[in-house]
Order: sequence, then C-alpha cells, then structure tokens
Amino acid sequence: MLIEVNRIKSDEDATLSTIFIDGRFESFGLEDEYRADKVAGETRIPQGRYKVGVRDVGGFHGRYSAKFPGFHKGMLQVLNVPNFEYILIHIGNTDEDTAGCLLVGQNGNTAGELTIGSSTTAYKELYQKCIQSAIDGELWIQYRDLD
Repeated sequence: MLIEVNRIKSDEDATLSTIFIDGRFESFGLEDEYRADKVAGETRIPQGRYKVGVRDVGGFHGRYSAKFPGFHKGMLQVLNVPNFEYILIHIGNTDEDTAGCLLVGQNGNTAGELTIGSSTTAYKELYQKCIQSAIDGELWIQYRDLD
C-alpha cells in the first residue's frame, strides 16, 4: 500500500498537501515548512519514499490508545528518514500541532495561515485503511515537492 503526499503550497510556517492512498484521494495534509538546514521540530522531512511502521510506545501511543480504544494498535511512523526521528502521522490543525510530523484533515485552508480541518475524522479514516499494511510491513509513503 502507498500513501502519496503531494506538497502543493507552502509558506514561512507550514506546508499544505493532498494525500492519496493507492492513487485515490484521501485527505489533506499539513507539515512544517521547508528549510535548507534542519531546525529540530520546525522542518518538514525531505521528499522521497519511506517505509511506514508502527510505534507502540511513547506519549502519542498512550494518548491515542485511550482516545481510540476500539482500533488503535500503535502510531503510524515514517521510518529511516535521514537526520529525523519519530515522524508520525497524527491529528492536528495548524503548524503548531506538528514537529515535523504529518497531520491529516478533511479540508485545507489557504486563506491566510495554512491549516487543515476535521482532523480527527480524517485521521480515523486513513488509519483504519493503513494500519494492517503497516503491521504487515507493506506500507510506504512517498513525499513529492510540488510547491
């Protein structure tokens, strides 16, 4: 299974993207901005293709296990990103909610600050489609810089 993140608009604080699963539109995404030199917690990861695994430890895992007890099996984690650690796919609406991670939402806003909305709904839908592939070691994510 492949998650495609097509970065379509960015500014000095954030990057907005469209997200597809196996070629079908799934949601919008939000990340930190591009930086030539990485600043911890303030830089999006480089474009490329990465394996996605499952992280079943840490604060996000604990919070999401309590919030989604019916289906949460661990956080979707983007693996083997050079110079980055703990890149997760999770809920949030603004660049303040991410530290290099990918946020997902049902809608995207480009008027003023780049934001996404209905993040919890989008997250639950994406997660339930992808978690088994991640558990099976068959989930990949492709980031493309189209901005």
